[in-house]
Amino acid sequence: MKSLKTYPENCVACHVCESACSNLYFKVDDPEKSRIRITETDSQPRMNACTQCGVCVQSCPTLALSINSQGVVMVNQALCIGCYMCIAACPTGSMFRTIGAITPFKCVACGVCTKTCPADAIRIEENKES
Repeated sequence: MKSLKTYPENCVACHVCESACSNLYFKVDDPEKSRIRITETDSQPRMNACTQCGVCVQSCPTLALSINSQGVVMVNQALCIGCYMCIAACPTGSMFRTIGAITPFKCVACGVCTKTCPADAIRIEENKES
């Protein structure tokens, strides 16, 4: 199973990862449309990205969420009715929605953010436990 791992102790809060993500998926530079979120705090930045735990999958009434062969939770937009039960169920607050889009979105461990992070604060890693 692969997932995006965050290392907040390395993060410099440059927000380049958010920019790369929103540009890839929404074709705009908008942190509200990023699948990873960086929140600046007094100590170290808080990094929020899906851990691929699968809790959201169990909450979906239309089976629009599934786990692919790589262990990544995927959203089938054709089946999603926009009820946002997955957002409510997500234990890490990593399922997002934005104005103008009906279906929620989340990190799919594509790695675009890892390629742009200047501080090595985000990595795609294989989890052996699942």
